[in-house]
Amino acid sequence: MSKIHYKSAEEIELIRLSSMLVAKTHGEIAKVIAPGVKTIELDKLAETFIRDNGGIPAFLNYGGFPYSLCISLNDQVVHGFPGTHVLKEGDLVSVDCGVILNKYFGDSAFTFAIGGVSEQVKTLMRVTRECLDLGIEKAVVGNRIGDIGYAVQEHAEKHGFGVVKELVGHGVGLKLHEKPEVPNYGRRGSGIKLEEGMVIAIEPMINAGRAGVKFWDDGWTVSTVDGKASAHYEHTVAVKKGKADILSSFEYVDNVLKEKNN
Repeated sequence: MSKIHYKSAEEIELIRLSSMLVAKTHGEIAKVIAPGVKTIELDKLAETFIRDNGGIPAFLNYGGFPYSLCISLNDQVVHGFPGTHVLKEGDLVSVDCGVILNKYFGDSAFTFAIGGVSEQVKTLMRVTRECLDLGIEKAVVGNRIGDIGYAVQEHAEKHGFGVVKELVGHGVGLKLHEKPEVPNYGRRGSGIKLEEGMVIAIEPMINAGRAGVKFWDDGWTVSTVDGKASAHYEHTVAVKKGKADILSSFEYVDNVLKEKNN
């Protein structure tokens, strides 16, 4: 069984650089994502931007995945394929992006509403992002993995939403997926102890309806069992004393969306 790779301060700064390139890529996607855009166009934009900034798209050819972005629409939870789908008003689009820069990985996901979406979907997006924030609050030295999962699960289920259990967050660094696994459910005080030097991707995947998912024949795409919407937000985070250090950022995407909505 592979062990946890604890990162030095220097390694954490390299992961921050990778994660910030992911953040900037999300900002570029935010500029163009709109009704009438094909999802494959977003994928090409991301690949070009990442390479132009000295990075490598981490997902491209990872385990045979054929694209630079995972683009998951509406009832798709994660790992959706970009393609000829033309975005339309009311679509919910989660975009997961990873980058390799200086041999280190960064990983972050953001969910976009295309034009006007239902009140339920707005609430789902807000609550899922709050789940991420609450999970990150628990990513401090002395807590345990279960404290993160409990914080996410409690908040989601309080709003009547389903927490995906088949897919989890993970350690990140010299590999895209390292130990430990970071579930979005759990008991307080359970699981491995969080220690300085751990870098983890916390990524709530929350369904508007039931928690269950189904796996597609393409070997990648995962969707909700009941056809209801799913949202996904993710940050790369370094465990610290007192307060977690968020290495990725939604600042770029938030600023673009604020300008677009004004």
